[in-house]
Amino acid sequence: MSDAWLPQALADHFLSLEKHRVDETLHNLPDDSGGRLILHLRSNDEREDFLLDLWRGGINLKKGRYQNRARKTIILARLDFEGAPHRNPDDKEIPCPHLHVYREGYGDKWAYPLPAIFSDVDDKWKLLRDFMDYCNIVRPPLFNRGLFS
Repeated sequence: MSDAWLPQALADHFLSLEKHRVDETLHNLPDDSGGRLILHLRSNDEREDFLLDLWRGGINLKKGRYQNRARKTIILARLDFEGAPHRNPDDKEIPCPHLHVYREGYGDKWAYPLPAIFSDVDDKWKLLRDFMDYCNIVRPPLFNRGLFS
């Protein structure tokens, strides 16, 4: 996590803003060989830019992360899957998969069990779509799924 911070109300506002792809590029998703993809998004009024990070592990091929950032460095939400449990600042352990949501004063250091919107954690394509819904990405980037599963 970076040292950058936002007031909680602004972070909540950013997460709730409608986000749209910036172009019609067809992107290849990171597949079972690993990799990272960073995609640009923009608010409906074009006043705020966001990033959608998609990461798949290279050693643990099932491990991955979907992340939505504001102001380049502020992690608004991050979904970790097929990885280790996360230990929160209160010493409570949260099993994987889990969701990190920005918390003022802590950034992304708190994880939570997945809310009900995440309906199928075994289907990584559905998991990505659910994450984009959670982050209010209403006009998502275009994807060539390829071997992504």
